[in-house]
Amino acid sequence: MGDGGVKAILFDLDNTLIDTAGASRAAILEVTELLKTRFDDEHVVGDICERFNMKLLQESFQPSRDLTIDQVRIGHWDQAIREAGGKGPDSAVAARCYWTWKNTRLTLLSIPEPFRNLLLDLRGTLKLLLLTNGEVQTQREKIQAVGCEGLFDAIVVGGDHAEEKPALSIFHHCFQVLGVGPKDCVMVGDSLGTDILGGINAGVRATVWVNGTGTASPDVSIKPDYTVPSVLDLPSVLACLNHSVDRSGMRSI
Repeated sequence: MGDGGVKAILFDLDNTLIDTAGASRAAILEVTELLKTRFDDEHVVGDICERFNMKLLQESFQPSRDLTIDQVRIGHWDQAIREAGGKGPDSAVAARCYWTWKNTRLTLLSIPEPFRNLLLDLRGTLKLLLLTNGEVQTQREKIQAVGCEGLFDAIVVGGDHAEEKPALSIFHHCFQVLGVGPKDCVMVGDSLGTDILGGINAGVRATVWVNGTGTASPDVSIKPDYTVPSVLDLPSVLACLNHSVDRSGMRSI
């Protein structure tokens, strides 16, 4: 699979190799059951969870000696409870919500066995690098939970660097770590705005958008070279690259 100039593959983590979205939904359901033992109004319970999810999406965490990511997210739950009108909120309830959510999510995360076998097979001929955006502790905990350290030649967490995907600097760092050039690499990920755009701007050989839901592209201005429903379709992409270097159009496998 390493023929045709491809020497390395950069993989995204969340919702590319692991179902973070699914695990997060299941974790919220666990918290919902917990909150029902505290609050009688199911609408309030639902509102609390929706508010937490929104705060998570809007989160902008800056590392601090005084505040950890765990404390920040306990604060999200505390604020969500107060804003939703939950009576008698206290830090203990917010902390229980957070640890239930976090531990449930980490427990449910895994790299499916077929994905793991594919990575092992690819690593026999190619260099593999895991490139994931996010806060360092959070992403490292996911990586440890799914036990994927041995599947990659290198792991790069965006939170460890001044810039994350789609910034050129972090892609250049990855190329340097692997000892390859942009045209030696394929970028694989589920996010058009970070994985695919970053790969295009960095000049990689090809970008592969993992569109597991089959939905239409939310941004037609970002055009991946290949669109696949799963990383398991990657061998077909590599086979195409071995026979063609034409990047003139978006292709689906």
